[in-house]
Amino acid sequence: MYTNHDLDELASFYKKQLTEDTVPFWFPRSYDKEFGGYLLMRDADGSLIDTDKAVWIQGRACWLLATLYNTVEPKKEWLEGAKLGYEFLRDKCFNSEGKMYFHVDQAGNPIRMRRYFFSETFAVIAFAAYAKASGDQDAAGLARELFGKCLAYASGEKKIAPKFEETRQTKGIGIPMIMMNTAQQLRETIGDPRCDDAILEWIKEIEQNFVKDDIRCVMEQVAFDGSIVDHIDGRTLNPGHAIEGAWFILHEAVYRNYDSNLIDLGCRMLDYMWERGWDKEHGGILYFRDVYNKPVQEYWQDMKFWWPQNETIIACLLAYLVTGKEQYAKMHSEIHKYAYSTFHDKQRGEWFGYLHRDGSIAQTAKGNLYKGPFHLPRQEWYCWSILQTHLKNLESVATCADKATV
Repeated sequence: MYTNHDLDELASFYKKQLTEDTVPFWFPRSYDKEFGGYLLMRDADGSLIDTDKAVWIQGRACWLLATLYNTVEPKKEWLEGAKLGYEFLRDKCFNSEGKMYFHVDQAGNPIRMRRYFFSETFAVIAFAAYAKASGDQDAAGLARELFGKCLAYASGEKKIAPKFEETRQTKGIGIPMIMMNTAQQLRETIGDPRCDDAILEWIKEIEQNFVKDDIRCVMEQVAFDGSIVDHIDGRTLNPGHAIEGAWFILHEAVYRNYDSNLIDLGCRMLDYMWERGWDKEHGGILYFRDVYNKPVQEYWQDMKFWWPQNETIIACLLAYLVTGKEQYAKMHSEIHKYAYSTFHDKQRGEWFGYLHRDGSIAQTAKGNLYKGPFHLPRQEWYCWSILQTHLKNLESVATCADKATV
């Protein structure tokens, strides 16, 4: 069990890591003053390995800088940095039909479009956070407009060319998850009346179709009726992804006055996927598992990627703070110690992204088309934030109790 002193030390640790280690690795050196946006494809020492730009990570970085400005300290350099990302995304990353690219070159010339709308969801949260930081009403309007497009994509009203034929149709947990968190961020920065009801619908979709209490599992994809597709892709689990979804739901529980049903759902998801994903031999969360413990197709299935560890650190800490259960304190301590002892580069800052199962470094890149300043700094920022709130609430209760005894 964590004492209040332990929680205070954790809060200080996360804030120090965020502001003195993680963020300084990326900024200001990643600001692209020539073309806008950020140069984020970097090796262990921070040197550039490529000047191309992943659009969704441009959005994530813009969100981070604006969020730091809004919640940690109103530093001019963070606001100016967020503006670089906002303007690059706005001016360079949409095609003529309003769809966002996935991959562009340094100047913003298009390289690749993908058959999903995750670039759009991260642009929504970036535009909304920047609008709050800057007061730019055009950015706020663009955030809400783009959120409307995402709603249309998610519902099927607005079509994207399918990746697969209709022979074996499935649906993934990714869309309700990303839309839930996009709506949460939009609601908490500039507000939007569409968010509250939509979030509950996405949670209902996850609980009814993807959470399998009978086998203690959260599926990554299912058939349209929610049944398990007993083929190698349909059986593949992504424990870190489901655990990320768990903390999104726990976050919503807190927003809704500690809704007991949402707390129960989020904790069940965390419990099931910790059991499925925690590596009992080496520690850490494994990348893929099979729902029936059969061989997994992807060769990287037993590697340790950075981001599942980040999401699990958040989920375990949040579960502990909302339930007070010792098991979550123990789980948080385990994943925290594992991750910061294996992934963290103590000499040069930030984390390595890819480890072998035994914790040895698979490759040294800290930034590429998939890794950038998001999962780790978001984890450190969010854990610091919820710990600060929790400790202030405890202090307030203690003060009220003292006054009542006078």
